[in-house]
Amino acid sequence: MAEPGAGAGASGREVIPLFPLETPLFPGVVLPLQIFEPRYRRLVVDLTARPEGAQRRFGVVAIRQGWEVERVAPAEALYDVGCTAVVRVIAPQSDGGYRLVAVGSDRFRLLDVIVPPDGGQDADGAEPPYLQAVVEWLDEEEAAEEAAGNADGLVGPESAAGIVPEEVVSEVARGSLEVLAGNVRDLFARYVADVAVRQGGDPDGLSDEVLEALTPGELLPEDDGTPAELSATAALLREVSDDARGLSYLVASAALLTTEDRQALLAESATRRRLTLESRLLRRELTLLRTLGAVPVPLRQFATPMTAN
Repeated sequence: MAEPGAGAGASGREVIPLFPLETPLFPGVVLPLQIFEPRYRRLVVDLTARPEGAQRRFGVVAIRQGWEVERVAPAEALYDVGCTAVVRVIAPQSDGGYRLVAVGSDRFRLLDVIVPPDGGQDADGAEPPYLQAVVEWLDEEEAAEEAAGNADGLVGPESAAGIVPEEVVSEVARGSLEVLAGNVRDLFARYVADVAVRQGGDPDGLSDEVLEALTPGELLPEDDGTPAELSATAALLREVSDDARGLSYLVASAALLTTEDRQALLAESATRRRLTLESRLLRRELTLLRTLGAVPVPLRQFATPMTAN
Protein backbone atom coordinates (compact mmCIF):
# COMPACT_ATOMS: atom_id res chain seq x y z
CA MET A 1 0.00 0.00 0.00
CA ALA A 2 1.48 3.32 -1.05
CA GLU A 3 1.79 6.35 1.17
CA PRO A 4 -0.15 9.58 0.52
CA GLY A 5 1.66 11.95 -1.80
CA ALA A 6 3.26 9.24 -3.94
CA GLY A 7 3.95 10.49 -7.46
CA ALA A 8 4.06 8.86 -10.83
CA GLY A 9 6.33 5.88 -11.00
CA ALA A 10 7.99 4.25 -13.99
CA SER A 11 7.10 5.11 -17.55
CA GLY A 12 3.43 4.37 -18.27
CA ARG A 13 2.45 4.64 -14.62
CA GLU A 14 0.41 7.40 -13.07
CA VAL A 15 -1.38 8.32 -9.83
CA ILE A 16 -5.08 9.05 -10.35
CA PRO A 17 -8.10 9.59 -8.06
CA LEU A 18 -10.08 6.41 -7.46
CA PHE A 19 -13.85 5.99 -7.26
CA PRO A 20 -14.89 2.41 -6.33
CA LEU A 21 -18.29 1.32 -7.61
CA GLU A 22 -20.31 -1.86 -7.42
CA THR A 23 -19.87 -2.65 -11.12
CA PRO A 24 -17.16 -1.99 -13.74
CA LEU A 25 -17.20 0.96 -16.11
CA PHE A 26 -16.44 0.37 -19.80
CA PRO A 27 -14.91 2.65 -22.45
CA GLY A 28 -17.54 4.75 -24.20
CA VAL A 29 -20.23 4.07 -21.60
CA VAL A 30 -21.96 7.07 -19.97
CA LEU A 31 -21.73 7.20 -16.17
CA PRO A 32 -24.14 9.53 -14.32
CA LEU A 33 -23.30 10.13 -10.66
CA GLN A 34 -24.87 12.02 -7.79
CA ILE A 35 -22.14 13.19 -5.42
CA PHE A 36 -23.02 14.09 -1.84
CA GLU A 37 -20.41 12.44 0.38
CA PRO A 38 -17.83 15.01 1.61
CA ARG A 39 -14.74 13.19 0.34
CA TYR A 40 -16.17 12.93 -3.17
CA ARG A 41 -17.33 16.52 -3.09
CA ARG A 42 -13.68 17.29 -2.48
CA LEU A 43 -12.78 15.15 -5.50
CA VAL A 44 -15.07 17.26 -7.68
CA VAL A 45 -13.52 20.44 -6.29
CA ASP A 46 -10.04 19.11 -7.04
CA LEU A 47 -11.06 18.16 -10.58
CA THR A 48 -12.56 21.58 -11.31
CA ALA A 49 -9.41 23.25 -9.98
CA ARG A 50 -7.26 21.64 -12.65
CA PRO A 51 -5.78 23.98 -15.27
CA GLU A 52 -7.78 24.74 -18.39
CA GLY A 53 -7.20 22.05 -20.97
CA ALA A 54 -6.26 19.42 -18.37
CA GLN A 55 -8.43 16.31 -18.51
CA ARG A 56 -10.83 15.96 -15.60
CA ARG A 57 -10.82 12.25 -14.99
CA PHE A 58 -10.81 9.68 -12.21
CA GLY A 59 -10.49 5.92 -12.11
CA VAL A 60 -13.46 3.62 -11.60
CA VAL A 61 -12.84 0.14 -10.21
CA ALA A 62 -15.36 -2.49 -9.22
CA ILE A 63 -15.60 -3.56 -5.59
CA ARG A 64 -14.79 -7.21 -5.08
CA GLN A 65 -15.97 -7.37 -1.46
CA GLY A 66 -17.43 -5.02 1.13
CA TRP A 67 -18.65 -1.47 0.71
CA GLU A 68 -16.36 0.65 2.86
CA VAL A 69 -13.14 -0.12 1.02
CA GLU A 70 -10.98 1.93 3.39
CA ARG A 71 -12.00 -0.32 6.30
CA VAL A 72 -10.48 -3.41 4.68
CA ALA A 73 -7.34 -3.96 2.64
CA PRO A 74 -8.14 -1.95 -0.53
CA ALA A 75 -5.94 -4.08 -2.76
CA GLU A 76 -8.01 -7.13 -1.75
CA ALA A 77 -11.38 -5.37 -1.82
CA LEU A 78 -11.00 -4.07 -5.39
CA TYR A 79 -10.58 -5.72 -8.76
CA ASP A 80 -7.28 -4.99 -10.44
CA VAL A 81 -8.53 -3.69 -13.81
CA GLY A 82 -10.55 -0.50 -14.08
CA CYS A 83 -11.49 2.27 -16.48
CA THR A 84 -11.11 6.03 -16.28
CA ALA A 85 -14.18 8.26 -16.27
CA VAL A 86 -13.76 11.57 -18.09
CA VAL A 87 -16.06 14.24 -16.65
CA ARG A 88 -18.26 15.94 -19.25
CA VAL A 89 -20.81 17.77 -17.07
CA ILE A 90 -20.63 19.09 -13.50
CA ALA A 91 -23.87 20.49 -12.07
CA PRO A 92 -23.65 21.92 -8.51
CA GLN A 93 -26.69 21.22 -6.31
CA SER A 94 -28.33 23.40 -3.67
CA ASP A 95 -27.28 21.01 -0.89
CA GLY A 96 -23.59 21.36 -1.76
CA GLY A 97 -23.43 18.14 -3.75
CA TYR A 98 -22.98 17.65 -7.47
CA ARG A 99 -24.47 15.81 -10.37
CA LEU A 100 -21.83 14.49 -12.75
CA VAL A 101 -21.95 12.99 -16.19
CA ALA A 102 -18.79 11.14 -17.15
CA VAL A 103 -17.82 8.82 -19.99
CA GLY A 104 -15.63 5.73 -19.76
CA SER A 105 -12.29 6.19 -21.50
CA ASP A 106 -9.05 4.27 -20.86
CA ARG A 107 -8.50 0.93 -19.18
CA PHE A 108 -5.85 0.56 -16.54
CA ARG A 109 -4.34 -2.00 -14.19
CA LEU A 110 -4.34 -1.19 -10.48
CA LEU A 111 -0.81 -1.51 -9.12
CA ASP A 112 -1.19 0.07 -5.69
CA VAL A 113 -3.78 1.93 -3.64
CA ILE A 114 -3.07 5.13 -1.72
CA VAL A 115 -5.28 5.29 1.37
CA PRO A 116 -6.09 8.78 2.71
CA PRO A 117 -5.15 9.74 6.28
CA ASP A 118 -7.84 8.94 8.89
CA GLY A 119 -9.74 6.89 6.34
CA GLY A 120 -10.79 9.99 4.43
CA GLN A 121 -12.79 11.51 7.28
CA ASP A 122 -11.10 14.92 7.01
CA ALA A 123 -12.48 16.26 3.74
CA ASP A 124 -10.81 19.65 4.30
CA GLY A 125 -7.30 18.37 5.05
CA ALA A 126 -4.19 19.00 3.02
CA GLU A 127 -4.17 15.45 1.65
CA PRO A 128 -6.99 14.21 -0.62
CA PRO A 129 -9.60 12.41 1.51
CA TYR A 130 -10.45 9.96 -1.27
CA LEU A 131 -8.60 6.89 -2.49
CA GLN A 132 -5.91 7.28 -5.12
CA ALA A 133 -4.17 4.59 -7.12
CA VAL A 134 -0.93 3.94 -8.91
CA VAL A 135 -2.00 2.55 -12.29
CA GLU A 136 -0.48 1.41 -15.56
CA TRP A 137 -2.37 1.94 -18.79
CA LEU A 138 -3.59 -1.04 -20.78
CA ASP A 139 -3.42 -0.97 -24.57
CA GLU A 140 -6.04 -2.36 -26.87
CA GLU A 141 -4.85 -5.08 -29.22
CA GLU A 142 -6.80 -3.95 -32.28
CA ALA A 143 -3.74 -3.25 -34.45
CA ALA A 144 -2.01 -6.45 -33.39
CA GLU A 145 -5.14 -8.47 -34.10
CA GLU A 146 -5.49 -7.08 -37.59
CA ALA A 147 -1.79 -7.47 -38.33
CA ALA A 148 -1.80 -11.07 -37.14
CA GLY A 149 -5.06 -11.76 -38.92
CA ASN A 150 -6.58 -15.17 -39.37
CA ALA A 151 -5.27 -17.00 -42.41
CA ASP A 152 -7.26 -20.18 -41.79
CA GLY A 153 -8.92 -21.35 -44.98
CA LEU A 154 -6.71 -19.41 -47.38
CA VAL A 155 -5.72 -21.65 -50.29
CA GLY A 156 -3.34 -20.86 -53.14
CA PRO A 157 0.23 -21.34 -54.32
CA GLU A 158 1.60 -18.76 -51.92
CA SER A 159 -0.49 -19.82 -48.94
CA ALA A 160 0.43 -23.47 -49.55
CA ALA A 161 4.03 -22.44 -49.20
CA GLY A 162 3.25 -20.61 -45.98
CA ILE A 163 3.33 -17.17 -47.62
CA VAL A 164 0.13 -15.14 -47.51
CA PRO A 165 0.04 -11.55 -48.78
CA GLU A 166 -0.33 -9.17 -45.86
CA GLU A 167 -3.29 -7.34 -47.39
CA VAL A 168 -5.12 -10.66 -47.85
CA VAL A 169 -4.51 -11.66 -44.24
CA SER A 170 -5.78 -8.29 -43.01
CA GLU A 171 -8.90 -8.55 -45.17
CA VAL A 172 -9.67 -12.03 -43.87
CA ALA A 173 -9.12 -10.84 -40.30
CA ARG A 174 -11.48 -7.92 -40.76
CA GLY A 175 -14.06 -10.15 -42.39
CA SER A 176 -13.97 -12.77 -39.64
CA LEU A 177 -14.25 -10.04 -37.00
CA GLU A 178 -17.31 -8.64 -38.78
CA VAL A 179 -18.91 -12.09 -38.81
CA LEU A 180 -18.21 -12.52 -35.09
CA ALA A 181 -19.57 -9.04 -34.31
CA GLY A 182 -22.70 -9.75 -36.35
CA ASN A 183 -23.24 -12.97 -34.43
CA VAL A 184 -22.90 -11.21 -31.07
CA ARG A 185 -25.17 -8.38 -32.22
CA ASP A 186 -27.90 -10.87 -33.16
CA LEU A 187 -27.52 -12.79 -29.90
CA PHE A 188 -27.65 -9.57 -27.89
CA ALA A 189 -30.73 -8.40 -29.80
CA ARG A 190 -32.55 -11.64 -29.00
CA TYR A 191 -31.38 -11.38 -25.40
CA VAL A 192 -32.66 -7.79 -25.04
CA ALA A 193 -35.99 -8.71 -26.62
CA ASP A 194 -36.36 -11.74 -24.32
CA VAL A 195 -35.59 -9.67 -21.23
CA ALA A 196 -38.02 -6.94 -22.30
CA VAL A 197 -40.83 -9.44 -22.89
CA ARG A 198 -40.30 -11.11 -19.54
CA GLN A 199 -40.08 -7.82 -17.67
CA GLY A 200 -43.21 -6.46 -19.38
CA GLY A 201 -45.10 -9.71 -19.45
CA ASP A 202 -46.52 -8.91 -22.89
CA PRO A 203 -44.92 -9.85 -26.21
CA ASP A 204 -46.86 -7.07 -27.98
CA GLY A 205 -44.85 -4.20 -26.52
CA LEU A 206 -42.15 -3.82 -29.15
CA SER A 207 -42.48 -1.35 -32.02
CA ASP A 208 -41.47 -2.15 -35.57
CA GLU A 209 -38.61 0.39 -35.43
CA VAL A 210 -37.16 -1.21 -32.32
CA LEU A 211 -37.52 -4.69 -33.76
CA GLU A 212 -35.73 -3.64 -36.93
CA ALA A 213 -32.78 -2.41 -34.88
CA LEU A 214 -32.83 -5.30 -32.47
CA THR A 215 -33.55 -8.34 -34.58
CA PRO A 216 -33.51 -8.76 -38.33
CA GLY A 217 -36.40 -11.21 -38.34
CA GLU A 218 -37.91 -11.80 -34.94
CA LEU A 219 -41.58 -12.45 -34.53
CA LEU A 220 -43.04 -9.84 -32.20
CA PRO A 221 -45.74 -7.53 -33.64
CA GLU A 222 -45.79 -3.74 -33.75
CA ASP A 223 -47.13 -1.72 -30.84
CA ASP A 224 -46.84 1.86 -29.58
CA GLY A 225 -46.00 0.87 -26.02
CA THR A 226 -42.31 0.15 -26.54
CA PRO A 227 -40.39 0.39 -23.24
CA ALA A 228 -38.09 3.41 -23.15
CA GLU A 229 -35.05 1.37 -22.09
CA LEU A 230 -35.54 -0.97 -25.04
CA SER A 231 -35.77 1.95 -27.46
CA ALA A 232 -32.55 3.36 -26.02
CA THR A 233 -30.79 0.02 -26.43
CA ALA A 234 -31.99 -0.22 -30.02
CA ALA A 235 -30.61 3.25 -30.72
CA LEU A 236 -27.25 2.29 -29.23
CA LEU A 237 -27.15 -0.87 -31.31
CA ARG A 238 -27.69 1.18 -34.44
CA GLU A 239 -24.84 3.49 -33.44
CA VAL A 240 -22.35 0.65 -32.96
CA SER A 241 -23.55 -1.50 -35.85
CA ASP A 242 -20.26 -0.94 -37.69
CA ASP A 243 -18.02 -0.73 -34.60
CA ALA A 244 -17.03 -4.12 -33.22
CA ARG A 245 -15.18 -2.61 -30.25
CA GLY A 246 -18.09 -0.33 -29.35
CA LEU A 247 -20.51 -3.24 -29.65
CA SER A 248 -18.38 -5.38 -27.33
CA TYR A 249 -18.43 -2.70 -24.62
CA LEU A 250 -22.17 -2.03 -25.06
CA VAL A 251 -22.94 -5.73 -24.54
CA ALA A 252 -20.60 -5.94 -21.55
CA SER A 253 -22.23 -2.98 -19.83
CA ALA A 254 -25.88 -3.62 -20.71
CA ALA A 255 -26.34 -7.38 -20.28
CA LEU A 256 -27.43 -8.58 -16.85
CA LEU A 257 -24.16 -10.34 -16.10
CA THR A 258 -22.39 -10.94 -12.83
CA THR A 259 -19.66 -8.56 -11.74
CA GLU A 260 -17.16 -11.36 -12.30
CA ASP A 261 -18.32 -11.81 -15.91
CA ARG A 262 -18.22 -8.08 -16.59
CA GLN A 263 -14.80 -7.80 -15.01
CA ALA A 264 -13.47 -10.57 -17.24
CA LEU A 265 -14.77 -8.68 -20.29
CA LEU A 266 -13.16 -5.43 -19.13
CA ALA A 267 -9.83 -7.15 -18.53
CA GLU A 268 -9.80 -8.60 -22.05
CA SER A 269 -7.63 -6.40 -24.27
CA ALA A 270 -8.65 -7.80 -27.68
CA THR A 271 -12.03 -7.08 -29.25
CA ARG A 272 -12.10 -10.45 -31.00
CA ARG A 273 -11.58 -12.39 -27.76
CA ARG A 274 -14.04 -10.13 -25.90
CA LEU A 275 -16.72 -10.80 -28.51
CA THR A 276 -15.99 -14.53 -28.42
CA LEU A 277 -16.51 -14.58 -24.66
CA GLU A 278 -19.69 -12.52 -25.03
CA SER A 279 -21.04 -14.98 -27.56
CA ARG A 280 -20.66 -17.78 -24.99
CA LEU A 281 -22.13 -15.66 -22.19
CA LEU A 282 -25.14 -14.56 -24.22
CA ARG A 283 -25.90 -18.13 -25.28
CA ARG A 284 -25.74 -19.13 -21.63
CA GLU A 285 -28.02 -16.28 -20.56
CA LEU A 286 -30.53 -16.97 -23.34
CA THR A 287 -30.68 -20.62 -22.31
CA LEU A 288 -31.30 -19.64 -18.68
CA LEU A 289 -33.95 -17.09 -19.66
CA ARG A 290 -35.85 -19.57 -21.77
CA THR A 291 -35.42 -22.45 -19.33
CA LEU A 292 -36.33 -20.59 -16.14
CA GLY A 293 -38.65 -18.04 -17.72
CA ALA A 294 -37.38 -15.31 -15.40
CA VAL A 295 -35.09 -12.31 -15.66
CA PRO A 296 -32.00 -12.50 -13.44
CA VAL A 297 -31.65 -9.81 -10.77
CA PRO A 298 -28.11 -8.62 -10.02
CA LEU A 299 -27.07 -9.77 -6.54
CA ARG A 300 -26.15 -6.21 -5.59
CA GLN A 301 -29.88 -5.35 -5.48
CA PHE A 302 -30.15 -7.54 -2.38
CA ALA A 303 -27.26 -5.78 -0.62
CA THR A 304 -27.50 -2.63 1.47
CA PRO A 305 -24.48 -0.39 0.94
CA MET A 306 -23.13 1.60 3.83
CA THR A 307 -22.68 4.59 1.53
CA ALA A 308 -24.09 5.42 -1.88
CA ASN A 309 -20.80 6.95 -2.94
